[in-house]
Amino acid sequence: MSTYLETTHNVYKEAALTPDVGLCCTTNPIWELPGLKIPKIMQEMNYGCGSTVHARDLTNNPKMLYVGVGGGMELLQFAYFNRQKDGVIGVDVVDEMLEASRQNFIEAEAQNDWFKSEFVDLKKGDAMNLPVEDNSIDVAAQNCLFNIFKADDLKKAIAEMYRVLKPHGRLVMSDPTCEQPMNDTLRNDERLRALCLSGSLPIAEYVKALTDAGFGTIEIRARKPYRILDPKNYPTDELIYIESIEVAAIKDPMPEDGPCIFTGKAAIFFGSEDYFDDKKGHILLKNQPIAICDKTAGDLASLGRDDIFISESTYHYDGGGCC
Repeated sequence: MSTYLETTHNVYKEAALTPDVGLCCTTNPIWELPGLKIPKIMQEMNYGCGSTVHARDLTNNPKMLYVGVGGGMELLQFAYFNRQKDGVIGVDVVDEMLEASRQNFIEAEAQNDWFKSEFVDLKKGDAMNLPVEDNSIDVAAQNCLFNIFKADDLKKAIAEMYRVLKPHGRLVMSDPTCEQPMNDTLRNDERLRALCLSGSLPIAEYVKALTDAGFGTIEIRARKPYRILDPKNYPTDELIYIESIEVAAIKDPMPEDGPCIFTGKAAIFFGSEDYFDDKKGHILLKNQPIAICDKTAGDLASLGRDDIFISESTYHYDGGGCC
């Protein structure tokens, strides 16, 4: 095991044995759904930077996988939408974190009449060598884990997620990102990397790692402030601004002209006709915004029309649109 992974293992072993409320900082509200009660200990062990639980991903009792179990909060949320024995698989390399989750599920059973611990199948395993069969998962997720990995390990972890997903299955993620360059001292600090701070990639690099693995559709669903690395507390001469993003990578076939990447752009046709047809499968109804991927945005812009407006990326995509 690489030394930085050993450091990460030890950080989360400590966090399992002694919950650390400040380990990660998420501004996402706790899910409030009918009949769902999340034990306080799970909230204290919510070591993520966003949420990977989205109702639109979880229809028709999907088989789910969650890597890096934390205190089990998102596993409980996933189970809410499934409620079948072993319907959700949780994988973690840290024995103490797996045991903490098992204990937390006992508390969750006491607070939720509908929940049974058997809904979640906890497995010891490595993100780069998942103990899961090929093409067996509908929805896979990880929260604030992949940003820790260095390039070669990140490539392996994404390839493993791609392997276990069914065709058209989706990998839902939340991770810190950073558009500013970080110095080598920050990048090589193993503890800061384990704490989900110094491994953050620019969004374009993050997305490229997903499309390089073969994911044909990428949805950037949210982009939010996360942390500041400042010269008083970190080895940097400037303020470094870190954001968290929520992304879904869908195991669609790769289009011949490249992946469809949704960054929250929209097109509005306001010409004299009722609609505009670009003859490539995209119909824009008059005065009706339509979500478009970056590739379609470029194609429409290249037409040079004065009756099509294309918005900038909002980095918030909530479904529908051109593809």
